Amino acid sequence: MESWAYDVIVADSATHIPLPNASIYDKDGIPVGLSNRNGALPEITHSRYPITIRYLGFNDKSVMSRCKDTVFLSERASELPEMVVESRRHRVLHVLAYVREYSTLTTYTDTVFLFREKTVDYMLPTDNKVKFKGWSYPRVLACKSYYRFSNNNGLDSVSDASRHHFSWSDWIGMPPKTPIPMRIKNSRISTDTLRGRYSPTEMWHRKNDKIRVEVDVLADTASRRWVPRLGDFFRRGLDYEKFKVVFNYENIVGDTVSKSDLEGYSFSIESNGRGHDMFRFNKINEPFYVSTDADIYILDKEYITVREAKKWDKRDFDIEEIGIYEPLDAPPLTSSVLDLVERVNLLDKDRIRLDFIPDHRLMGNNYGRRNFRIGHRALSLLKQLTGITLYKSHKNFNNNWNRFRKERHNRNRQEKQAPAI
Repeated sequence: MESWAYDVIVADSATHIPLPNASIYDKDGIPVGLSNRNGALPEITHSRYPITIRYLGFNDKSVMSRCKDTVFLSERASELPEMVVESRRHRVLHVLAYVREYSTLTTYTDTVFLFREKTVDYMLPTDNKVKFKGWSYPRVLACKSYYRFSNNNGLDSVSDASRHHFSWSDWIGMPPKTPIPMRIKNSRISTDTLRGRYSPTEMWHRKNDKIRVEVDVLADTASRRWVPRLGDFFRRGLDYEKFKVVFNYENIVGDTVSKSDLEGYSFSIESNGRGHDMFRFNKINEPFYVSTDADIYILDKEYITVREAKKWDKRDFDIEEIGIYEPLDAPPLTSSVLDLVERVNLLDKDRIRLDFIPDHRLMGNNYGRRNFRIGHRALSLLKQLTGITLYKSHKNFNNNWNRFRKERHNRNRQEKQAPAI
């Protein structure tokens, strides 16, 4: 059970209201936890200081050592470009955003840390009459990944690629249009808490024309409407230990908050599951523990025509021109993350590829020139239709893979038994 240091509180410097779900990172940039609903920090060992406290929409704050006081965060002034008002022709909202995420994968023997930056976009039709479906989840336009691998034998290596997919950032998209609670609808500065079955599920904070919504997705099944794409994971019984999302809105003038008002959002997820069942893409079905902390900053919003939206949908533009654009209000990276980025950028990828000798047993067999007579082509088509070819391919691959593993196991055992020179 997590313990809390109730003498250390995170709060808004202007209103002195506690900030729940503030992210805390240790001196190595590794997530430590979140502040609780009263703004209290979790207990943190002295060896992990100095810590960094981060909250979307506020400036970061570094704490050098354990203190018995309130840590105040000042609100960060964001400067979004002006958004052109929707017209009859411009009925699709195109949103560009910058994503910064920190994910950790832990198995019985290995730990993989991932820092990733992405430029993504969303295509949001204004109503159901628009004959264009669009997408409300982040579509990746540009991406840079930095991995650090470590195991119980002391291995420490880095790369820009991994054979595992273990990030939750692609599954959290734009929130649905939601009514503003009556208690804060007509107030300038106010707070309202909506309770779930066992604990608070939504906390709404209003300051003039800005609204922040903090959602504990695990507090009530009704909270899952904020993350509709993950409904299937809940139905399959995936074990979430933490699932909290924060949405920041600005320029609120009506009775609802919507996608067009969104300034940015962040989330923190901790989950347990098996590799294949958790993300569907992993071939290895072993127990995984995955945590993802991410911040999404809105870079640009623009209403466009359906014709223009379809060009974006087909990527009818020069992909080389799409880079990663870090917003001015994004906090600086920690020294540990900067060290990881530098290590990955210094990798000599050409030398690594040249030094790698592929195992022929894991490659396709070369049977020489094929006979393309009509009879053989018909037979090949029949095998594909009946699934015979696919079955044999899987069988041969599994046999080759098992032989390869057995030989490697024997080789490693012999190396361990060999006397040291």
